[in-house]
Amino acid sequence: MNGYRIEHDSMGEVQVPADRLWGAQTQRSYENFKIGGEKMPAEVIHAFGILKKAAATANHRLGKLDGERFTAIAAACDELLAHKLDGHFPLVVWQTGSGTQSNMNVNEVVAHRAGEFCTLEIHPNDHVNMSQSSNDTFPTAMHIAAVLSLSDRLLPALDRLTATLLRLEEENADVVKSGRTHLQDAVPITLGQEISGWRTSLERDREQLEAALPGLCSLALGGTAVGTGLNAPAGFAEGAAQAVSELTGKPFVTAPNKFHALTSKDELVFAHGALKALAADLMKIANDVRWLASGPRCGIGEITIPANEPGSSIMPGKVNPTQCEAVTMVAVQVLGNDAAIGFAASQGNFELNVFMPVLAYDFLQSARLLADCMESFNVHCVSGLTANRERCRENLHNSLMLVTALNPYIGYEKAAKTSQLAFKENISLKEACVRLGFMTPEEFDRAVRPEEMV
Repeated sequence: MNGYRIEHDSMGEVQVPADRLWGAQTQRSYENFKIGGEKMPAEVIHAFGILKKAAATANHRLGKLDGERFTAIAAACDELLAHKLDGHFPLVVWQTGSGTQSNMNVNEVVAHRAGEFCTLEIHPNDHVNMSQSSNDTFPTAMHIAAVLSLSDRLLPALDRLTATLLRLEEENADVVKSGRTHLQDAVPITLGQEISGWRTSLERDREQLEAALPGLCSLALGGTAVGTGLNAPAGFAEGAAQAVSELTGKPFVTAPNKFHALTSKDELVFAHGALKALAADLMKIANDVRWLASGPRCGIGEITIPANEPGSSIMPGKVNPTQCEAVTMVAVQVLGNDAAIGFAASQGNFELNVFMPVLAYDFLQSARLLADCMESFNVHCVSGLTANRERCRENLHNSLMLVTALNPYIGYEKAAKTSQLAFKENISLKEACVRLGFMTPEEFDRAVRPEEMV
């Protein structure tokens, strides 16, 4: 048939598009799993490129793979890593739970491309997949992808947002405003102090993410099918992990127990727990920002955020906190992903977990979305945040909770009566306190000094 070539595998012959580098097993999966549109994440394919080059390196160093085939496989992997082979990885997430078909997709593409550099035959199983099984390569690819996503993409975005908050914290250290608890007025706080709470939340999230990285740097590669390392030569596991470290600059090591590495996904669960914590804190921060910027006249209005685009198709001049809304939607998605990851990780039956593609998809989506939304939130909202000093002052001096400063002078019950009268009569705390005979005007002014209450 024109436009096709014939490939074969252990089940027989298959027609494959002539302009595609994949082989028979990829084609079978492509035809058999037309489920959804979610492709295997690019981060996983990239990690497989690192993994296959590292495995070839280890096999070559151990004398298992000849120099010509090693050079060709390494060159094909380099093209994969340079995105020159994009378009040759068509498989969806919803496939075999071991990820075997995506492992074979990479094996076939690398073998086909490497064969164009080599005078010798390069077989996807015998050479590209040498000393490996899908059961140890896919969890290894997941860990590599997770580490690179967190280290190279998410943490830098988190650091940039944290740095912006630190700048705003320092710039607004002198802005005294009303605190709020239970969505009700509370004692004074500075805007800088409020922002410091946001900043410290992100710093704690970073610490938790860093604590998760060592577990993710532990690689299953070398366990082969069930953890025994069958068909992998002595030293392969250690050599492959060393080669992955050399290629990435990250401290990857071979997992000490391959039976655990193949069936348990607890490192991903733990790491995604830190992503969930980050999502929860970002939800809180974004909500605080949009509450404090609410208005501009009928809300709290203590801060002003950048106006990036019209907010309404019917109300002229309306501006909405759209960046905050994007952050909160991402947070909701991450929280949902965390539930899916927990369920998927619990399904490690006997020697293998067979929910790995969805684990990888959800984890990497969370990392990607959080990194992107933090960058967008930082650039388009937080970096342009300014204090409405006059509104802060107005709200502060209108707050009934300044009465808390009277406790040491007139006691809790008299202070409560002062606050209740001020609210009931819509008068100032000072007027209420004086009317009740608890203090003179001069005594009240000496006791209630908001700037000294922070």
